[in-house]
Amino acid sequence: MARIKPQTLLLQSKKKKGPARISVTTIILCNLVVVLIVLSSVATYRHWSQRSINQAENGLPNNENAAAVMDSKKYELPSYAILNTSKGSITVELYKEASPEVVDNFLDLCQKGYFKGMLFRRVIKNYVVQAGDFQRLGAAEDWTLKGKPRTQLPISPRHEAFMLGTSKAKHDIKAFDLFITTAPIHDLNDKLIVFGRVVKGEDVVQEIEEVDTDDHYLPKSPIGIMNVVLKREV
Repeated sequence: MARIKPQTLLLQSKKKKGPARISVTTIILCNLVVVLIVLSSVATYRHWSQRSINQAENGLPNNENAAAVMDSKKYELPSYAILNTSKGSITVELYKEASPEVVDNFLDLCQKGYFKGMLFRRVIKNYVVQAGDFQRLGAAEDWTLKGKPRTQLPISPRHEAFMLGTSKAKHDIKAFDLFITTAPIHDLNDKLIVFGRVVKGEDVVQEIEEVDTDDHYLPKSPIGIMNVVLKREV
């Protein structure tokens, strides 16, 4: 048997161990997988980025701060309401901490458009102007201070002029009226739930107060609220 030379064996060994060729199909599949991974990563990044932007614009909490924000939800509610009337605009600061339930009800009704078109039904000079059901105010005599010298009655900032309130009767969608005082009323707490004060537009309130009324204190010319705009800051 003839011997194979070492050089011949070496060449044969190199031919057997040569690198295997990668098919075109395999290369295409690998590239597709890489592209899909990149696209998926980009889509995920865009999704969370847009969600963060939307949360920032709408005042929504991030997941990490959700619990803390929920606990302080009442402080995120609008702090001001702008009553756009046929005589001009009246800006009111809302007492969210002092009257949270009334303010929540008021804000909910504003968003439902409840006050749109509401008329001022009664105007009593040097006392109050009222929008809503005039029967809920009671007799005008009830708002006088007969036999009570003003100097003997206690007074606080919540009894001053230009306070916003509503009657103490149970509130629902059919009976939420608005009162704005036009003079200090010492026993105001016995008559209304005060939940805000006028911070801009006192002249508009005074203009409404000066309109001509009939014997029932109803303005002879209709005066109403066109709409209410809620603001966090003014």
